Amino acid sequence: MKKLVVLTGAGISQESGIRTFRDMGGLWEEYDITEVATPEAWERNPELVMKFYNDRRKQLYECEPNAGHLGLAELENDFDVQIITQNVDDLHERAGSSKVLHLHGELKKVRSTKYEELVYDLEGWELKFGDQCEKGFQLRPHIVWFGELVPAMEEAVPLVEQADIFVVVGTSLNVYPAAGLLHYTRDDVPLFVVDPERPPVYMRKVTFIEERAGRGVAILKEKLKKLT
Repeated sequence: MKKLVVLTGAGISQESGIRTFRDMGGLWEEYDITEVATPEAWERNPELVMKFYNDRRKQLYECEPNAGHLGLAELENDFDVQIITQNVDDLHERAGSSKVLHLHGELKKVRSTKYEELVYDLEGWELKFGDQCEKGFQLRPHIVWFGELVPAMEEAVPLVEQADIFVVVGTSLNVYPAAGLLHYTRDDVPLFVVDPERPPVYMRKVTFIEERAGRGVAILKEKLKKLT
């Protein structure tokens, strides 16, 4: 069974009602990135940061996987599928994908402010002050903030190097280091990009599917049938 590695971004979850950050009407128009998504913001105004992620988490509980998520999960019938996502939601898992690596953390998890390895599933949507890890330190969102390292890249790179087919769905490929994963594919690996706006991919031959994720993944599935 061929190994199919899929890199997903905000575009795939947008159709489930999850607001993106960079698009018009996105979250960055309401929030200054430096006020809610950096370690300095947490030090300066943890109440605002906590509220921001509590609101995102509450919204996530009201959202469901869409056709894009479900279509990728169905590909496991024909391929060894590995999802690498920049998204912090759990919609891939809820759609049925069995192997999902989150590059930028997970919204439904929290971790110790002192011991990064102490990560917990959060019951419900609200993280509160006074919620502590087992060693007595305040819990924070399990999110990779701007300016922090992306430790999951160490796991992601070998997965991409093993890919027989590489697919990008719903990402502008503007966020690094995630966008750089394309460059770890072997030269003979077919590349597919699903996005209504063609991202800047100046590599070898790429098959572009200029559609939103739901319809685009359906088209992708038809194209991939020829490669099984």
